[in-house]
Amino acid sequence: MNGFLRFAIFILLACLLAGCVTPSNNSNTPVATTTTPSPSPSASPATTSETASVQMTLPLLDALLTDENFIGRLKQDLKLSDEQIASLKRVSSAEIGRLQETNAEDTDGNAADARTRASEELRKILGDEKARQLGTVINDYWSKGDPAGDADKTVEMSKGPNAVPSDTRVVVNIPAFRMDLFQDGSLVKSYKVGIGYPEFPLPFGLRKAQTIIFNPTWTPPDSPWVAKMKNVTAGETVKAGDKDNPLGPIKIPIGLPSLIHGGKSAAKIGKFASHGCVGLTNAQVKDFAAQLAKASNTSELSESAIASYMEDKEKTKTVKLNQTVPVELRSETIVLEEGKLHIYKDVYAQETNTEENLRAVLEANGVRFEDLSEQQRTEILNALKDVKKETVIDIGSVTNKGYPAPVALDTGGTDKRGSKPRART
Repeated sequence: MNGFLRFAIFILLACLLAGCVTPSNNSNTPVATTTTPSPSPSASPATTSETASVQMTLPLLDALLTDENFIGRLKQDLKLSDEQIASLKRVSSAEIGRLQETNAEDTDGNAADARTRASEELRKILGDEKARQLGTVINDYWSKGDPAGDADKTVEMSKGPNAVPSDTRVVVNIPAFRMDLFQDGSLVKSYKVGIGYPEFPLPFGLRKAQTIIFNPTWTPPDSPWVAKMKNVTAGETVKAGDKDNPLGPIKIPIGLPSLIHGGKSAAKIGKFASHGCVGLTNAQVKDFAAQLAKASNTSELSESAIASYMEDKEKTKTVKLNQTVPVELRSETIVLEEGKLHIYKDVYAQETNTEENLRAVLEANGVRFEDLSEQQRTEILNALKDVKKETVIDIGSVTNKGYPAPVALDTGGTDKRGSKPRART
């Protein structure tokens, strides 16, 4: 079996079990962005981020079934028996084995096929109604972490297509492989990132960053696959800075089961690269941590302080941000950006490249589809039907509208382009 694949499978499990993320009972802490409330976004058509569907796959279920809180919900809310849960573990573990044997992570995969396989297996074990109920529970966990008791609504996803935040927050547009940091409504830095494989998709929705953890450790989970890994034993902590630690020099928990973390090679940036996390190179994550510290007014995280934490690679240091920063995980495949329409591949098969979504994006910026030239309309509709990764179409008439272009774009060491910070208009 592919050794790298076996090792990579556990990045997601580490997020769930090894103290790499905010525990589920803390993931419901109310979010506070600033002491002064930010203005509410104006109402506009729903975005694809708000309507994105469940990303239920068997590897995702395999990861969740290592969480005793999740299993407890299945027993209490769905009344699943120990035998049914054991059956779910068997089929999800078997899917991990299939991925290993076929080296599936060497390809882009197919999210729709993965969901179909999951649905068929769950119906065999649970029947149609219980399988549907399980899908709802999985969606809650994957979208929010453990959602029990999460009643805080003071901070929400930005409203409308291609919405530009008016406060300080991070925006990750998954199909664009892009992460942006906004401070008080101005885009200050952009990063090209690696995203979750189709079998281990990033969730959609609103998360939050509260801490930066320097030199994180990693504790492999108690799983039969750990026994087949060299130099790694379930339950035994892999030290910070160890070559077998997949998290890199910094991790930023954004709620069960996801992280923003380093450890990725430059070759993985702009591609499928992780197991439910936002992946960066080590250089990128160090820069992002410094930028996030500034944006959150965490003055104790000066450049010299960060440098000192990085010197001792075996000493873990956790720093709480002075201001909790919302993190939006979006799935926007149609983005109007300063006069150019960007159409991205629908990486998780959400069926978002539709004329309806196109019209919503244009109308949010005062443009009617009918007002475009016939050539532009034809080109756009053709792109919606068949986009390989990204198609860019210049429509020219809205140069000062739409989502901002990247600022000081950090692509992981291969190319850096950008523009000056642009305030929200």
